[in-house]
Amino acid sequence: MFDFVRRHTRIMMGVLFLLVIPSFVLFGVDGYNQSNSQGETVARVGSHDISQAEWDAAHRIEADRLRTSMPTLDVKLLDSPEARYATLERLVRDRVLLQATDKFKLSTSDAMLARNLQEDPTIASLRLPDGKLDMDRYRQLAASQGLTPEGFEARVRKDLSVRQIEAAVTATSFATPGMADVALNSFFEKREAQILSFVTDKFLGQVTPTDTELENYYKANQAMFQSPEQASIEYVVLDLNAVTKTISINESDLKSYYEQNVSRLSGNEQRRASHILINAAKDAPVADKQKAKARADELLKQLRQAPGNFAEVAKKNSQDTGSAANGGDLDFFGRGSMVKPFEEAVFAMKKGEISEVVESDFGYHIIQLTDVKAPKQLSFEELRVSLEADLKKQQAQRQFAEAAEAFTNGVYEQSDSLKPIADKLKLEVNSASNVLRRPPPGVTGVLANDKFLTAIFAPDAVEKNRNTEAIETAPSQLVAGRIKQYTPARTQPFEAVREAIRNRVMSENAALLAKKEGREKLALWKASPDTAVLPAAIVLSRDQPLNTAASVLNAVLRADASVLPALIGVDLGPQGYALARVNKVISRAAPTEAIANQGRVQYGQWWASAENQAYYDSLKDRFKVKMMVSRPVPNLADSVTNVAK
Repeated sequence: MFDFVRRHTRIMMGVLFLLVIPSFVLFGVDGYNQSNSQGETVARVGSHDISQAEWDAAHRIEADRLRTSMPTLDVKLLDSPEARYATLERLVRDRVLLQATDKFKLSTSDAMLARNLQEDPTIASLRLPDGKLDMDRYRQLAASQGLTPEGFEARVRKDLSVRQIEAAVTATSFATPGMADVALNSFFEKREAQILSFVTDKFLGQVTPTDTELENYYKANQAMFQSPEQASIEYVVLDLNAVTKTISINESDLKSYYEQNVSRLSGNEQRRASHILINAAKDAPVADKQKAKARADELLKQLRQAPGNFAEVAKKNSQDTGSAANGGDLDFFGRGSMVKPFEEAVFAMKKGEISEVVESDFGYHIIQLTDVKAPKQLSFEELRVSLEADLKKQQAQRQFAEAAEAFTNGVYEQSDSLKPIADKLKLEVNSASNVLRRPPPGVTGVLANDKFLTAIFAPDAVEKNRNTEAIETAPSQLVAGRIKQYTPARTQPFEAVREAIRNRVMSENAALLAKKEGREKLALWKASPDTAVLPAAIVLSRDQPLNTAASVLNAVLRADASVLPALIGVDLGPQGYALARVNKVISRAAPTEAIANQGRVQYGQWWASAENQAYYDSLKDRFKVKMMVSRPVPNLADSVTNVAK
């Protein structure tokens, strides 16, 4: 075959030209790149696939949003499998609802879009005093979400169309007062019960496992005693701090930057003013505003004749209750502290001057500039440290993209070592031992990043000992790593986990004894109710569980009220067993009308939410949703291993 290719090179080149070039013409190079870069499919809605790359990008955006809105949030929670899966479910929901809008031909008119944008508080805050939209700030708002104004409006239009799907259910859902009262009365119903617990711990003294039992348990449950795979690794981090360390600023650039920015860095000018305010609300009738303006003009005329009486006139006439008593004095303030018309007038005046009448949203002002506090100009040496830090940060931000490209290419092209790229970019090669695919609590930074750990334990990194690709672990942060020593998952020796096995066998056998005694008592007391020995009765309800186990509480509240007293048994799993005698039902106390109405409203919301969820579930079936990723579950093997350690 290969001999044929070598002998007929020209023919093969012609064939390849005919096959490949038209493909690039039709699909473009980007089409090939995108088809390979999206990664595996993680979910499917009808014929639309959601890729791993889409999921990663959506979760990164969601995590960044949550970090910004809740700075104290533990970032580990954002990288958990449960949090990532919730993001995938939101992606699927968005896609299902979007397909439903297309299927049902729901759209948003231009008028509806315009009305929604006008009513949006965020958009309203961008309006100028004359009511027009500040387009520069509007573009900034869209850009902050990675969109153009047109893209932003298209997204809002899409969201409004999607909302029609859910509104069709929630807006038409209702629950009658009778329905709500029956459900809420049942929910808040109380029951008097006597509860006796057969706790596992109390039976531990009756259990003495033999060596044979322990060995048999070990052989039957070896998966529980697996030591997870782990690795000793080295890794390199490229971020703004790393780039900043490589930058040196020469003295001439530093002095030029000082000269250009000394005014800004030394602080802002502050001005002290007094004013007289005649109130006139922005939306006041024209006649009232004219009357207020006339009064302000009259006071200004007086002040022109006797400027020294400003404080006295302010005390008698100003309607600003906060400053009138002080002769209208507002103390020192800088730019941005006052409404715009007031600020513009103050910063255009000379010390001692009295302004013309100035109109603002509060009414009409007469202003006197009483003092000017110019900022003290700081010397070059005083500002040297902050100047150098500012310049380095600016240059680092400009150079990061170039460094990131070199980093990405370098770790791939020289995949057998991280040292070349570290030397080239002056980065530090870090080491870490006992790195796990799922990091234990307390681990932070890149060693807790799910994407980086997935790459570290990927087949290429483990079997071929190659560098990982450059992984984005945070904004402006790339990481690449490699394994120095790998230890696969293995079953721990019996002696290493002997004590853990003994504890588990004792607990399981003690739980069996607790259940056995509980069931025997249940049978005995059902046959002879008068022989039952139970503790004092307590009153339980869903809103007052009195620290009762959920399974016991549910059993008590679900007991058949037509055959009271009722004796029931509840299996508590590893905790043992419980017996409960339900003596009587206590109806919910009649609520006040206000509380009853509040409950009915909330019940109606619950009902609408349940109907909405049921409708969404039907849409998932209709559009053939398929999740390719399993919902995460707690890892029992990990918890047992931790106990063994």
